[in-house]
Amino acid sequence: MSAPKPRQEKTITLEMLQKMFQNIFEKTDWNMAGDMLWGYFFTNNEPAALEKARDLLVAQGYRYVNIYQLDEEDPNAPRPWWLHVEKEETHTPASLDARNDELYLFAYEQSLDSYDGMDIGPIPEQDE
Repeated sequence: MSAPKPRQEKTITLEMLQKMFQNIFEKTDWNMAGDMLWGYFFTNNEPAALEKARDLLVAQGYRYVNIYQLDEEDPNAPRPWWLHVEKEETHTPASLDARNDELYLFAYEQSLDSYDGMDIGPIPEQDE
């Protein structure tokens, strides 16, 4: 049995999130007081662990988007697999910091290589 992976160092700080929110307020007309579409990303060197993580996250209310690999210009560069899930949520910098803490811990508990962060956008309008 292999040793568990070390816990990932937190790389997304509350200060970074505060700056991100300020930038969104200054450069968009998004209503950050309401639900937005938040995407969350995880990496691993093989997809099976991400498939298990996907199932656990879907059970927690996240929506599965994709498991994929990026094309690398350098053929010798590592090509991790990525899991993308999303959730419609309202966040402040503090609540997003808490969500990130949960997802860092989740990645650690699932022995994933990393929780790689989030993206945000407006919720797409449904065609009626």
